[in-house]
Amino acid sequence: MTVAADHPDAEPNASPDPADRRGGTEDGPRASARKLDATWLQDEAALEICAALEADGARLLFVGGCVRNELLGLPVRDLDLATDADPGRVQRLLDAAGIRHVPTGVEHGTVTAVLRNRGFEITTFRRDVTTDGRHAEVAFGASLEEDAARRDFTMNALYAAPDGTLLDPVGEGLDDLAARRVRFIGNPGARIAEDRLRILRFFRFHALYGDPWRGIDADGLAACAAAAEGIETLARERIGAEMRKLLEAEDPSPALCAMEASGVLARVLPGADAASVAPLVAMEARLAPLPDWKRRLTVMGVTPEAALGALRLSRAELRALRAIRAALEEDAPAARAAYRHGAEAARDAALLRAAATGAPPSRTLQRDIARGATASFPVGAQDLIKRGMKPGPALGRRLAELEDSWVASDFALSRGALLDG
Repeated sequence: MTVAADHPDAEPNASPDPADRRGGTEDGPRASARKLDATWLQDEAALEICAALEADGARLLFVGGCVRNELLGLPVRDLDLATDADPGRVQRLLDAAGIRHVPTGVEHGTVTAVLRNRGFEITTFRRDVTTDGRHAEVAFGASLEEDAARRDFTMNALYAAPDGTLLDPVGEGLDDLAARRVRFIGNPGARIAEDRLRILRFFRFHALYGDPWRGIDADGLAACAAAAEGIETLARERIGAEMRKLLEAEDPSPALCAMEASGVLARVLPGADAASVAPLVAMEARLAPLPDWKRRLTVMGVTPEAALGALRLSRAELRALRAIRAALEEDAPAARAAYRHGAEAARDAALLRAAATGAPPSRTLQRDIARGATASFPVGAQDLIKRGMKPGPALGRRLAELEDSWVASDFALSRGALLDG
């Protein structure tokens, strides 16, 4: 059966032992003698779903991010499964077990089982028939090896049986994961031609899982550079989602510099300065704030308006970026910045200035931000009306003047002092 589908990809740091990989076991080609000891393999909902499909002889495997992250010692958020059963059979087996399901992508092989208020995506093994860089036509009934071959990176083509047995159908995933080496499966250019978003995923995965001392995979980088022009065909929402995740890596600097060198960054964020991120990351490491993509986008010199067009920002995200830039350009003390632009913008502006100068912010930064963010202007329009002013523009201007005086006093002037002044 052949259907049209959006091209899927599975989504640091303990390392798996590559010596544990073996070939030719009864579990299939390149099965591992090692078994995962993951708590999610004992998850009651997951076990119930596995039992429902295996009751009729269907094969079911955990795949992608859950296996990768478990091996790396990272949190596992979603449990995705792959099966040799076609979507119709999956739905019938779930019905027979009384498990609710949603046809989230049934036309391209994905059924989401819903159990105990959680969703589990179950996708039929498939192989690509044709691709255009954004969508793929796929065929069901593929082998495990064919299903693995259509994924993006070797570390994402790892599977685990319900009993924990590891499977590495492409034969390189466990070794690459152990070395923290992000590599395309097979020919990098061919993988990118199937889905151009993989260019951005390559840099994001290097930022999240790659070994910064080893450097980025040269073949993958060359293929991304050669295909960079195709980035313009992708939806800005997809680009924005990838860039947010990349920029929130612990240290995205090496990946961003590689993006810049390959010409990809200029196509995604024209004028962005990748080198400016490293000093900010170093300052963040000293002060221990959580990574924030908006702060890092700002240090790269990307304006809120440019980001709006390039990444499809929400209104809240646009407001937040504008607040950071306003607080940075105003260069006011932290308390005043927090009062005018909010606590987060004041903190980010202080970090950005610290990164630029190399000098950490004042030790009282958090206290000053809290004081400014919670300050309340003690004068209102009714106070001025009671003093004889009429509603209108003049009253608004007078209120603004009084507020400026109050802020300049570091919020010290009292209501009486302001009204009598």
